[in-house]
Amino acid sequence: MSKGKVVVIGSNANRIETKGGYWGDTGNYLNETVVPMLALIDAGYEVVLATPNGAPPTIDKASDSPAHFGGDEQAYEHAKRFWAEDPSMKGRTLRSILDEGINSYDGAFIPGGQAPIVDLMQDQELGEILRHFHAHQKPTAMLCHGPISSSAAMPYAREFRAALIAGDEAKAKEWSEGWQYAGYRMTVFQKSEEKVIEDTILHAKIYFDMPYALGLAGAVVDTGPDFEPYVIEDRELITGQNPRSDHPIAKALIAALDRKLGHA
Repeated sequence: MSKGKVVVIGSNANRIETKGGYWGDTGNYLNETVVPMLALIDAGYEVVLATPNGAPPTIDKASDSPAHFGGDEQAYEHAKRFWAEDPSMKGRTLRSILDEGINSYDGAFIPGGQAPIVDLMQDQELGEILRHFHAHQKPTAMLCHGPISSSAAMPYAREFRAALIAGDEAKAKEWSEGWQYAGYRMTVFQKSEEKVIEDTILHAKIYFDMPYALGLAGAVVDTGPDFEPYVIEDRELITGQNPRSDHPIAKALIAALDRKLGHA
């Protein structure tokens, strides 16, 4: 019998628009997805993967390497097998999670990779899920680019994203009014880290950086050193800055779930 149930929310985006009309490859990071999922399972929690269209996420090519597992080939191969073969990775639609009854879920986790910038941050069904978790103060963890998904809870999430892409700061601020996480302290993949990805992997610039977008909406954004583990907890929200925050955010989420459910 599991200690509780956690919905892991993945992206279906495999391309991201960049300045100049170029589309770059994207997806969810392998380690950011699998490391917390395995930790949750090992801690006795049931994990259920859900995405907007129900298909499993695409592995971001930049994460498909033992380097994101501390150079541990065995851990990397184990993660790849888990992604490819484990029933937990089969995926369901976000709509099915809502129809089943979101009350049956005790926590949520959203991994990064740049993909959430494309679909999750403006997904209306994710917005409904996040508003439930916020209202009931259920542990909600988001890693790397995952925290930008929190904008889905806005009443006008699509308009907020469109204004950011258009470079209309005033409109973006206007559309973000009523955001449930305004005033929350959080971290996210920071601009200087993003520049490394833009320069070495995308070879193009994305339309906005994550700290700017979240700060504009009213978050209190706090970031640590580039590519070093950094996790922040504020009320029910747990955020991690970058891929190396995978183990620390898993530990923090499990501890929060244990406290909330009386397992501590």
